[in-house]
Amino acid sequence: MQQAQHETAAEDTAVNTRRHALKCMVWAGSAVLWTVAGGVPRSSIVGSAQAAEIPKGDFMFAQVSDSHIGFHAPANPDVEQTFQHAVRQVAALKGRASMLIHTGDVSHLGKDAELSTAQHILHAAGMDTHVIPGEHDMLLNHGQGFYRRFSPRDAEPLGAYTFDDHGVHFIALNNVSDFRPGGLGRLGAGQMAWLKADLQGRPSSQPIVVLAHMPLWSVYPKWGWGTDESAELLAAFKPFGSVTVLNGHIHQVLQKVEGHVTFHTALSTAFPLPSPGDGPGPIPVKLPSAELAQALGTATVHVAAGDAGLAVINQPLGA
Repeated sequence: MQQAQHETAAEDTAVNTRRHALKCMVWAGSAVLWTVAGGVPRSSIVGSAQAAEIPKGDFMFAQVSDSHIGFHAPANPDVEQTFQHAVRQVAALKGRASMLIHTGDVSHLGKDAELSTAQHILHAAGMDTHVIPGEHDMLLNHGQGFYRRFSPRDAEPLGAYTFDDHGVHFIALNNVSDFRPGGLGRLGAGQMAWLKADLQGRPSSQPIVVLAHMPLWSVYPKWGWGTDESAELLAAFKPFGSVTVLNGHIHQVLQKVEGHVTFHTALSTAFPLPSPGDGPGPIPVKLPSAELAQALGTATVHVAAGDAGLAVINQPLGA
């Protein structure tokens, strides 16, 4: 009888612990809100005071990344819930935000069921959605399941495409189709030629926003956190006065400025990864549930055109 009581108490504790973990993990799902005013992109966290102060009528779009639907490990026992939380935040912006961007690793293993679940959750945002692939989305059939659901019909064979919104030119790149474990992202000669042709003759004053999954700058090559053609990309973007690069993959917020090009990495809605070089590799970090909200904090970034720097306000999501 006493043993049964102990087992029941242990089960109750486990349930309560899981509920507490999921409650804290809700913070992990916060999306990033981007605005473009005067050709200058700025970011804030959806639901934050900075986001509330954005004037109505400004061009706004939201970003989520690395939802890893299908992930099952202690670092996050319910990635669907945290992803749904992010999308609900975005849906609340309908009428102000023009679109939602997902910067890759929609799924964890590229399985059809995972991609279907992610597509269903994204649909709940109720707005125009643009999705690019991550290397996890390529694990089955060279990403055919991903392309079938998320790539526009006019995309290049490698999944790259462009679109324009409110005078901003968006370039969606694919640097994961030729991914090798431990290696850098790679665009390839064909995609680089396509990119240069797209930029040729475009006015230098037009704001450019580039989407890619793996960083387009060398964050930490030892872990494959970078892209082979980063120097060539910088040269291609040199004529433009405002270029903003958004990527995921490393599950943390980092920024870098190279001339008129600003690079931003995004948090995951699934789980944190270690800082570059901290530990043996990019392995999901398991944290006590009470610490997760702080560890998944982010930064509010004000991006200045030209040679001005970035004004960064770090904002833990649990603050």
